[in-house]
Amino acid sequence: MNGGPRLVAIGGDAAGMSAASQARRIGPGELEILAVERGPVTSYAACGLPYLVAKTVPSPEDLIVRDPKTFEQDFAIRVHTRTEATDIDLQGQRVHTVDASGREREEPYDFLMIATGGVPRRPELPGDRAEGIFGVQTLEDGVRLRDYLDEHRPRHAVVVGAGYIGLEMAEAFLTRKIEVTVLEAGPEPMGTLDEEMGALVRETMVCMGADFRPWTRAIGFETDRGRVSAVVTEDSSYPAEVVVLGLGARPNSDLARSAGLRIGPTGGIAVDRRMRTSQENVWAAGDCVETFHRVSREPVAIALGTHANRQGRVAGTNIGGGYASFGGVVGTAVTRICGLEVGRTGLNEAEARAAGFEFESVTVDSTTRAGYFPGARPITVRLLAERRTGRLLGGQIVGGEGAAKRVDVLATALWNEMGVEEVAGMDLSYAPPFSPTWDPVLIAARRLAERAY
Repeated sequence: MNGGPRLVAIGGDAAGMSAASQARRIGPGELEILAVERGPVTSYAACGLPYLVAKTVPSPEDLIVRDPKTFEQDFAIRVHTRTEATDIDLQGQRVHTVDASGREREEPYDFLMIATGGVPRRPELPGDRAEGIFGVQTLEDGVRLRDYLDEHRPRHAVVVGAGYIGLEMAEAFLTRKIEVTVLEAGPEPMGTLDEEMGALVRETMVCMGADFRPWTRAIGFETDRGRVSAVVTEDSSYPAEVVVLGLGARPNSDLARSAGLRIGPTGGIAVDRRMRTSQENVWAAGDCVETFHRVSREPVAIALGTHANRQGRVAGTNIGGGYASFGGVVGTAVTRICGLEVGRTGLNEAEARAAGFEFESVTVDSTTRAGYFPGARPITVRLLAERRTGRLLGGQIVGGEGAAKRVDVLATALWNEMGVEEVAGMDLSYAPPFSPTWDPVLIAARRLAERAY
């Protein structure tokens, strides 16, 4: 130690390294910073893993934003990779770590940053330890899956779960000319969308060659000489030479829970607006924490790199002696599946009901550009608004190129608690290559305003 205050960050990806870097920028020069990361790399783009598997992204190195050497040279942040934090002593202000060789250390801290991320949901099922069954959360996971496909050249794949990662992995298999079956326990893919919007995603995937099976839950795996050969469901089995589990993730709050930190109702670490935990001088950010939803006003745990980076920066600012607060989330996300762009923000119908809202909804079909302009593609916009007040509650967009990022207009409106009548009057840009005269977002808002008030 250099005699100054010491920050230890547990987790070397988005939230942890954003916090460490920001604390270095604005903190005292004598601040010593150590990050411990159980994996081999730091600060990589996890959202790019499906594209690495598909070989759209050529190399794993392309996904690494900053490596440990860069952090040490440019930020004076030491990073111990392949080192896991196994215990936190809040009273003694120490973190117990174990590295890949089994060496144990006690790392003292004055400030502690917890950024342990999420844990993939992986139910214990018969045969689930067979070779060829993958979760895809870390860069190592993506590399292992890509190498497995290169080595074994499977013809049939099954994806269990039709959320973002599941569908993106299904597309990766299709890109590699592998037949794919997608099993989904619900009626349509993407449960964060309303059913009629999820149906548009399903129709596109089926047209691209995927076999989508709704209301189908995996209950086990058949194996052949230690390798997966089929996914078993209640009614059938589906041949599979490779399986990806895309069942989402939960906050990895086990270490914090064991230390005695307060855990919220979502299972994430409870933090305040400044990302402080229930213990003085201990912060947390990223997929391991819960935050609050600005529309439902309820605690939520949403695993997104955008949230993790912003929360980490807030935590680092406060650790460094500045002041910052995290304003919450509205649940904005975008993806592209088989050429179809998908965006959503705010609440869907089920979430709005659960939050106690009475609402009206509208669905509008239009085009991404002026209808006469080359390259115009279909776009469907669905909006929800609170009955009588007209307050916008949520929006979903599905369509061709140029569709999804329109959801940012709706996210901005949600952030500022706008009504749909206000949204309908917004001054959005227009030119034939980008939009019809009336943008689809404005059309949907205007029609919903006629119903909601």
